[in-house]
Amino acid sequence: MGGQIVDATVVAAPKQRNTDDEKADIKAGKIPDAWKDKPAKLRQKDREARWTVKFSKAKVDDEGKEHKRDIAVPVFGYKNHAAIDQRHGFIRGWTVTHAAAYDGAQLRNVVKRPNIGSTVWADTAYRSKKNEAWLDRNGFVSDIHQKKPKGRPMSEATARANGRRSKVRSRIEHVFAHLKSRMGLFVRTIGIARATMKIGMANLAYNITPYVWHEKQAASA
Repeated sequence: MGGQIVDATVVAAPKQRNTDDEKADIKAGKIPDAWKDKPAKLRQKDREARWTVKFSKAKVDDEGKEHKRDIAVPVFGYKNHAAIDQRHGFIRGWTVTHAAAYDGAQLRNVVKRPNIGSTVWADTAYRSKKNEAWLDRNGFVSDIHQKKPKGRPMSEATARANGRRSKVRSRIEHVFAHLKSRMGLFVRTIGIARATMKIGMANLAYNITPYVWHEKQAASA
């Protein structure tokens, strides 16, 4: 079963400590007045990275124990949007945005057509009429998670289908874990251009891992 799995992960960058007025100027695309006469300080300020919040779902405790609360963790940096080959695990397509960018808007920037199956797996952030139409128009088969109906419980059939999708889609989480834990991916540069180069090189370097594994499998066979 071939195809592509799409997801995104936040890559942290050094935190910027700015005043509220400076933050407002940055969001508006302006250079804060206090920085204009301080070129050295301006060079150290990343005006293209953004803050976002990562939510960690709490696990259900054993019966009789108090349930843990979901955790919201603020993170500053960029996002690594990637699509991997479901069968072989290679990163086939990727792009970089600031951390607050919407995942679903990057689907068409990472999904690639040549030499790969047509099925596309992704979470509910990528489920939209616009994305579904684009996939259909370009010959892809959508197996993206279904969203819960507003004001109504999810049907058992949809829940089972999403569970099946999750088993496939979880493979990309191992890719992101490898990039962050084993490769220590962290953006220490200033600006999205350098961040894109850093993250892109890490994605390419990661592909050596599945390549070596497949070569060993072929040799042993």
